[in-house]
Amino acid sequence: MPLEPAASAWMFPPAGTADEHGVVGVGADVDPGTLLTAYRSGVFPMPLEPGGPMAWWSPDPRGVLKPSDLVVSRSLRNSCRRFETRVDTAFDEVVEACADPGRERGWIDDRIIDAYRLLHGLGWAHSVEAWDDDGLAGGLYGVAIGGLFAGESMFHQRTDASKVALVGLVDLLGSGPGRLIDVQWCTDHLAGLGATEIPRGDYLAGLPALLDADGPDWPRPGT
Repeated sequence: MPLEPAASAWMFPPAGTADEHGVVGVGADVDPGTLLTAYRSGVFPMPLEPGGPMAWWSPDPRGVLKPSDLVVSRSLRNSCRRFETRVDTAFDEVVEACADPGRERGWIDDRIIDAYRLLHGLGWAHSVEAWDDDGLAGGLYGVAIGGLFAGESMFHQRTDASKVALVGLVDLLGSGPGRLIDVQWCTDHLAGLGATEIPRGDYLAGLPALLDADGPDWPRPGT
């Protein structure tokens, strides 16, 4: 079981009170207890602008991917054979690659990097990675609570590597009831992989059952 951090000193407004942009509030810290409180409340962090104030978001609609809805094309199946999928063997490297300042709309700053490293050390944050003979080719990271995986970011150095990591995540989660990947906003890229949009109210209504579900067996850091 992951280790429960000290309770947050902050309380979030109800996620349903977000403004028209999906912002619930601005400020607070990104300590482990605060982050877990946010995810359990249907909220996630992202600065208003790179290096700017931390905002807490609950967009409407919410982008989600049911593991059973993942679209795996023939070409992606072929790509899966070219890579080895690993879990939590290069968490820091995955986050740092996702934080590459050269990426368009980059928002992951040192606050986020340090915060999710702490969550990883406690057993809440995880990476799924695609490797080939040349090393780390792509991956994703996020926070797992019960049957919910709150995806934060993904990257690739080789074609399809991040998609292969997503396939690996779905394989780990399983496609039964009580499993959901939160992708925050449903981009065209994610929609092509099976992600959809649902009303925020539906997401929040289903969240307690997801959090209470028995999650998959994630490896403990260092094992």
